[in-house]
Amino acid sequence: MKTTGFCIFIDTVGEGRVPSLRDEHNRPFVFETRNEAEREIVDLMQTRLQEFLDGERDFEDAITTEEYVEEVVVFPDGNVRPI
Repeated sequence: MKTTGFCIFIDTVGEGRVPSLRDEHNRPFVFETRNEAEREIVDLMQTRLQEFLDGERDFEDAITTEEYVEEVVVFPDGNVRPI
């Protein structure tokens, strides 16, 4: 049985598009709605900005986001494929 959801992806040089968040079993983390996934990206951005303010990250790294949301098909084994 397949279901759908939303994952946060990042483009990599070696593997191409890959899910950037994984659960405790190393499966891609699937959000029920696009809005939930987008809010997670905002939370990640806020963390990076705070790290910049704390002197732990440089400015360009803090303001740049490479994550994006894609709708996915979720297979029974937990693997996903963008729609």
